[in-house]
Amino acid sequence: MAPAFKKRVVLVEDDEEIRNSFTLIVNSSSKFMVMNAYGNCEDAISALNNDRPEIVLMDIELPGMNGIKGARIIKDKYPSAEIIMVTVYEDSDLVFEALKAGASGYITKSSNYIELLSALEEITKGGAPMSSRIARMVIDNFHVNPNSPLTKRETEILQLISEGKTYTQISEELFISKETSKTHIKNIYSKLQVNSKAEALAKASQEKLI
Repeated sequence: MAPAFKKRVVLVEDDEEIRNSFTLIVNSSSKFMVMNAYGNCEDAISALNNDRPEIVLMDIELPGMNGIKGARIIKDKYPSAEIIMVTVYEDSDLVFEALKAGASGYITKSSNYIELLSALEEITKGGAPMSSRIARMVIDNFHVNPNSPLTKRETEILQLISEGKTYTQISEELFISKETSKTHIKNIYSKLQVNSKAEALAKASQEKLI
């Protein structure tokens, strides 16, 4: 059991060397303790009730379920957990997608002792460790057209289409049937008066619908 004054941290990283390194760094702190370290999202999610993490350090690109989907599920099941994504590329668009999925910030895999603990401290104080470019993308995301004809679910689906997701992937990510996703897409085309994904995305970009 972690001492009461230590923040409970769960680490999800498939690279064993990085996983072990980050675990050592976190456990060397007087304020944080790694409850468990996992190599994939599935194992981490199944143990949420046992680990009860206050902070989750999670790789974006993982075998099986990726970190973006993992972040969304963890925030749904354990909303009090703060999620910090771990990425190779600091300004990756994947980081932005992870933030939209519920993550509160990110660090790079090359982060040293000070950078890692500083990120944990910042998230604990209500901050969000990220670069200025990613912060700008987050701000711009709030500037979506308030008069959009699309519902929240349709907007979600259009966003996933813009990421190149297939009907099957969209269905899995949103936990809806393939037929339901097709119906939503049909409604999107009708509302935007378009006949293809390319036209829908072009209009969405032009009218700031996503």
